[in-house]
Amino acid sequence: MEGLSQFTPFILMAVIVYFFMIAPQMKRAKKEKAFSAELKKGAKVITKSGMYGKIAELNDKDNSCVIETLAGKIKFDRSSISMEMSQKLNSTVTKK
Repeated sequence: MEGLSQFTPFILMAVIVYFFMIAPQMKRAKKEKAFSAELKKGAKVITKSGMYGKIAELNDKDNSCVIETLAGKIKFDRSSISMEMSQKLNSTVTKK
């Protein structure tokens, strides 16, 4: 019993790290994966690098999309689209 009480702080620390760091990160990754799967042609998006545009094409084969901007069409990986910024952009567009 004495050996178990020595490891209790380490076990407690591991549980705290899991609930405050690992679980929220897994939840966020699941949300981002669902967001990229729900992207549709014509949706207005913002990339993580700050480029605004509208989705012109979606390619499921290599998980990419073509975004139409004022400068032309550019091919991006779906993971480069910012979920938070795109949702903010679409919520302000629908409010107007």
